[in-house]
Amino acid sequence: MEFECVIGLEVHAQLMTQSKIFSGSSTAYGASANTQACAVDIGLPGVLPVMNRQAALMAATFGLAVGATVNPVSVFARKNYFYPDLPKGYQISQYEIPVVSGGSLEITTDAGPKTIRITRAHLEEDAGKSLHEDFHGMTGIDLNRAGTPLLEIVSEPDLRSPAEAVAYLKKLHTLVRTLKICDGNMQEGSFRCDANVSIRPRGETTLGTRTELKNINSFRFVERALYHEIDRQISVVEAGGAIVQETRLYDPDADLTRPMRGKEEAHDYRYFPDPDLPPLVIDEADLALLRSQLPELPDARQARFVSQYELSEDDAAQLTGQSEIADYFESAVEHAQGESRLTANWINGELMSWLNKHDIGISNSPVSPAMLGQLICRIQDKTVSGKIAKQVFAALWEGESDGDVDALIQSRGLTQITDTDAIAQAVNDVIAGFPDQAEQVRAGEEKVIGFLVGQVMKATSGKANPQAVNELLKKQLLD
Repeated sequence: MEFECVIGLEVHAQLMTQSKIFSGSSTAYGASANTQACAVDIGLPGVLPVMNRQAALMAATFGLAVGATVNPVSVFARKNYFYPDLPKGYQISQYEIPVVSGGSLEITTDAGPKTIRITRAHLEEDAGKSLHEDFHGMTGIDLNRAGTPLLEIVSEPDLRSPAEAVAYLKKLHTLVRTLKICDGNMQEGSFRCDANVSIRPRGETTLGTRTELKNINSFRFVERALYHEIDRQISVVEAGGAIVQETRLYDPDADLTRPMRGKEEAHDYRYFPDPDLPPLVIDEADLALLRSQLPELPDARQARFVSQYELSEDDAAQLTGQSEIADYFESAVEHAQGESRLTANWINGELMSWLNKHDIGISNSPVSPAMLGQLICRIQDKTVSGKIAKQVFAALWEGESDGDVDALIQSRGLTQITDTDAIAQAVNDVIAGFPDQAEQVRAGEEKVIGFLVGQVMKATSGKANPQAVNELLKKQLLD
């Protein structure tokens, strides 16, 4: 029997407010354990929560960006469950009327474009964090995260493969960072995902029994966890078993999922309206202001990069995957006197290679957009070849010449040789030094020209203009 998978994602995005959703405690990451949790966050008797208005406006901004309905009135409820990192015994969340209803995101995979519907996005407070390492068999509790504002974004079960799930997550990740409502730092837990997955015979329309994969915080682990869980469910069904509705944890080291607990339904949480919080009101004046402040969204920016800069869809998608990269590109193009395609190639190639090697983001790149733009200009006017330009780039990365590209080229004597007579002399020397290869070219084996070009470039320390070398070799050997 052939099966298909059905996937729905619940993404928890920590909102970039300075204080928590219902208290004035700091949301800064990395503080000593239990130093940023006040009486409100842990629900001590006699305290009252007060709504963080900025968190509400960030949620509304997201709703506008995905074409959703921002409900003018939404309400908070108490979601009751008992975990060590939730000292109140309940979480303040939204249930019946969330701040955002509906919306969608467009994704593209190898199978083509697809619209993924969004069910809702609701506000809630984060719980604390259980720490299991270095406690000699015990669990430590850090409540610093308790009360941090979350926007939980719930998709419809429209995803049909792990590849689609990752594409959706990456699109959502780009969007919340572009909107500047979430920093998207997955290592710190600012953007994490629960995945609901089930299988059914292909062609069926009834949903199968689902399992939930909890708190996965990397794109790669989401994909691996989904593949494993889909294979596990198919194996269970093919062996005559039945899928149990449960929450499972993904173990990336063993590449498997393990049962965590039975999957709760809404009635298990005993939702009821929070008596301490009035309805959240977002009026049309608020929405009008937020609409006027919306940045250029990723899809629109990608389309503009294709039309304005004459880039391929792939290059434009790669550059607009992060707003910081897109900003860097536009600044570099300006300094490169409008040379967009070569700039895109250098950013997607050389620059990304160096950033990945040193594990830093583009905002911390030692090579600024102005430096790269100036280097592109020197490639364009043939001051340096593409190969020599990589040497210049490496020197810029290391901080030589205070980032002055021209001074660096001059101090290192890297100016490209464009003098035809000098190149001709080097070509003649190589032809004389490699007579067998020269004779092969004369006999019609033109691919050997590449070897001779390499020898000329070697003899000139890479400074000869490669195009001129190629042309002179053909003229000498084929005319």
